[in-house]
Amino acid sequence: MLAVHFDEPGGPEKLYLTEVAKPSPVEGEVLLKVSASALNRADLLQRQGQYAPPPGASSILGLEASGHIAELGPACGGHWKIGDPAMVLLPGGGQAQYVTVPAEFLMPIPAGLTLSQAAAIPEAWLTAFQLLHLLGNVQAGDFVLIHAGSSGVGTAAIQLARMAGAIPLVTAGSQHKLQMAEKLGAAAGFNYKEEDFSEAALKFTKGAGVNLILDCIGGSYWEKNVSCLALDGRWILYGLMGGTDVSGPLFSKLLFKRGSLITTLLRSRDKKYKQRLVEAFTKQILPHFSTESPQRLLPVLDRVYPAAAIQEAHAYMESNKNVGKIVLELPQ
Repeated sequence: MLAVHFDEPGGPEKLYLTEVAKPSPVEGEVLLKVSASALNRADLLQRQGQYAPPPGASSILGLEASGHIAELGPACGGHWKIGDPAMVLLPGGGQAQYVTVPAEFLMPIPAGLTLSQAAAIPEAWLTAFQLLHLLGNVQAGDFVLIHAGSSGVGTAAIQLARMAGAIPLVTAGSQHKLQMAEKLGAAAGFNYKEEDFSEAALKFTKGAGVNLILDCIGGSYWEKNVSCLALDGRWILYGLMGGTDVSGPLFSKLLFKRGSLITTLLRSRDKKYKQRLVEAFTKQILPHFSTESPQRLLPVLDRVYPAAAIQEAHAYMESNKNVGKIVLELPQ
């Protein structure tokens, strides 16, 4: 089968499509014929040699995919049949013509969505759902500050926060991104390049601060995050795009706010955790992607590339210009 490959860490120019061995499903797994797979920051980090896949996971890039079931492994029970369309969360391997996956990780594709749209759901939307509900305990009326509000996770979190009755606020680096976030339901947006988002958030909340922060930036934002955090607020760190170093009285400031700092990664979670997450998301959220839902959720696609243009796709993601997801379509 064809798969995205690189021989050594480096820039986008290291990537290419090549023939590799097609995997076979073991007990409890299915083989998915991949139609589309979305890019994630983890793909860029892995290509750069900074983020190895979890033990036992495929070394091929790709944390989410959509397609059709091509084969059922031994003792693969449940309702899935060969030919069924499905989308899936993966620890790796999605950017190839075939990928094996535990049957419990599969999700049906909601009516009205294309396979490319479906490929943009699993990693981003399960991450946002986990951050808001499983870890953040979001409540109606909460002010939720979402950094990188125009990213895949950000555009999902805006919609999920609104659905929960919360008030999403976002940061982004351009007026275009802020306008797109507000179209999705953000109550306010702050351009971190032009203003202090902490001061703006405090002003918007009339000094109360935000109850929940979804932070993929890390080090460079810590002081502003704590400054605008409400008493007893929750700050969830799920990425380090702004660096790893903290210099200053983080603990005393966080303690003064009685704040909670929670860290999380999804890719390295064990099978049982991911299975519970997929089950909860499938039951609670997935029906709202249907065209018949009164409060419809939509994955936001920025660009769709053929897999042969993998170098261009990575370079575009590194430019930070995308609003929503970048999707690769695999050769059929």
